[in-house]
Amino acid sequence: MDSLASLFSNPIKPIQAEEVKTGSLNAAATEEHSCEFGSGKYYALCAVGGALSCGITHTAVTPLDLVKCRLQVNKEKYKNLGNGFKLTVAEQGAKGLMLGWAPTSIGYTAQGICKFGFYEVFKNFYGGLMGEENAFLYRTSLYLIASASAEFFADIALSPMEACKVRMQTAALGAFPTTLREAAPKIYAAEGITGFYKSLVPLWGRQIPYTMMKFACFERTVEAIYANIVPKPRAECSKSEQLVVTFAAGYIAGVFCAVVSHPADTIVSYMNKASGAGIGDAAKALGFKGMWGGLGPRIIMIGTLTALQWFIYDGVKVQLRLPRPPPASMPESLKIKLGLAQN
Repeated sequence: MDSLASLFSNPIKPIQAEEVKTGSLNAAATEEHSCEFGSGKYYALCAVGGALSCGITHTAVTPLDLVKCRLQVNKEKYKNLGNGFKLTVAEQGAKGLMLGWAPTSIGYTAQGICKFGFYEVFKNFYGGLMGEENAFLYRTSLYLIASASAEFFADIALSPMEACKVRMQTAALGAFPTTLREAAPKIYAAEGITGFYKSLVPLWGRQIPYTMMKFACFERTVEAIYANIVPKPRAECSKSEQLVVTFAAGYIAGVFCAVVSHPADTIVSYMNKASGAGIGDAAKALGFKGMWGGLGPRIIMIGTLTALQWFIYDGVKVQLRLPRPPPASMPESLKIKLGLAQN
């Protein structure tokens, strides 16, 4: 953490109001925003940031995701991460590592729109219902409830493409189509529309805890970094310095996300591979130890993924000049009630 703190300049003299206003590198508190916080345009642009954030990052790690899925469902053949990459390249060539990139890109772009866009909506909506003071006192619960609500809808958007992706990546060679345009019709012909949603419940079981951890841990980590590590207030940090905090908090959140959601992720992979298998069947076949197969590569993947997602999302908000509220701080009315207000 000391190395993180060293990335921030510590001004020798206090920054005057005029310097903050005219400094091109300082945070967006003094620049004109492109829209009003909480407006329809604000939520729409947040959704654009979410689409880019999730779509780009998940597509970029397709090779790692492919090997992770194969480790989960065929541990007899794929012994470890390195062995998985070696076997895949040997059997399908280097291009085989990108198998499933199309449903990954489409599915996670749709998921990102709902995940980040609806999170902003629900956080603002639930916060308004709670009132300013309770929204601060119970802010962790607010982040958890808002993110869970958003992910509920995000997974409905993701599920069809996730079903295609996992089936394409985990089926035996030659047993299933390797392109989306062939895979989707085959699933529909064999199982109907339910074939795209048969793993929706375990997907909720994987993604909702993951997203709750992703948002709540991120929000509180950002708050802690500014309070305890960064040597100056957020308003005095440059945009690049703020994005460093975003990336660091995102990676920390990602590690926790990977652990809490991994068993459900393994069950989703198994169910999409084994036609007709239910949650209980998958859990029984995998066993407790089997549910944790591929955790190492998933920590690497999700940690990096989550950090990059938050970095891209916050970067998009900076570029689009969206309002970016600072970390939560105690309302003045609550300070007065608690006797903390300064006279």
